Amino acid sequence: MNAEIDRAVVEGLVSEGIKVLALRCAGYNNVDFKAAFEAGLTVVRVPAYSPYAVAEHAAALLLTLNRHIHKAAARTRDFNFSLVGLTGFDLHGKTAGVIGMGKIGRIFAGICLGFGMRVLAYDAFPKPQDGIEFVPLDTLLAESDVISLHCPLMPETKHLFSGETFSKVKPGVVLINTSRGALVDSEALLSALRDGRVGAAGLDVYEEESEWFYEDRSEVTRQNRTLSLLVSMPNVIVTSHQAFLTREALANIATTTLANLDAYFAGAPLENEICYRCMGTGHPQADCPKRSDGRCHAG
Repeated sequence: MNAEIDRAVVEGLVSEGIKVLALRCAGYNNVDFKAAFEAGLTVVRVPAYSPYAVAEHAAALLLTLNRHIHKAAARTRDFNFSLVGLTGFDLHGKTAGVIGMGKIGRIFAGICLGFGMRVLAYDAFPKPQDGIEFVPLDTLLAESDVISLHCPLMPETKHLFSGETFSKVKPGVVLINTSRGALVDSEALLSALRDGRVGAAGLDVYEEESEWFYEDRSEVTRQNRTLSLLVSMPNVIVTSHQAFLTREALANIATTTLANLDAYFAGAPLENEICYRCMGTGHPQADCPKRSDGRCHAG
């Protein structure tokens, strides 16, 4: 997930005779698709291994932060059963803002509706859904008690949450990010947490996570300063990019990856192929060279 597939890597793979790159994840912001297309390297991915897993993890982060479960669990291990500092708020009747209404965003929105929350949504290509109000981004920022990010990382969404964005949110908002770390400017988030503009943050991703996540770094003495400060804050929970990690998701990842490779070598249409023109949307732009056989590349 964290490997950087830049032009040099692409050219190295192709020089070794490799014709297809199978990603075992949904995200693809770490791949230089222009270089892959020019070099004739076909790229396939796993677009939806378990949207429920990620949406449910986002909800778990929200509930844990709101009801201070992490603090209570740590206290009771020492037989400290004090209730001081454990007050949360009813989710029922509050407003949840969901940014990005793909499969994961829609499932998370449904969870929020189940809690009795008002749900606002922002998406570049809104599709009506019962019980959900699609609004401009500034409206969502100003009115949401909880904001959860479920959009892809692209040049236009990098640091979507910057200092300027945080200046527009409802004071005390809970921010949840299970999507991509670089959607949030970490320094701006730290500042917003310190001044109370953000009341709590649940992060399963971090913009510089490639050096730290998925490994035991407990013995590393020179830590990432910003990540260390975030982890140390009592109103922040950072998990290890584990939102996808369920038995069902792992099975789907393996099954889809093998199916992608079977289709490639059988010369069949590649449902999960992505290139720098169509970018895996399933609705290629007019200049996308996807042929009638369902492939972007001659392969």
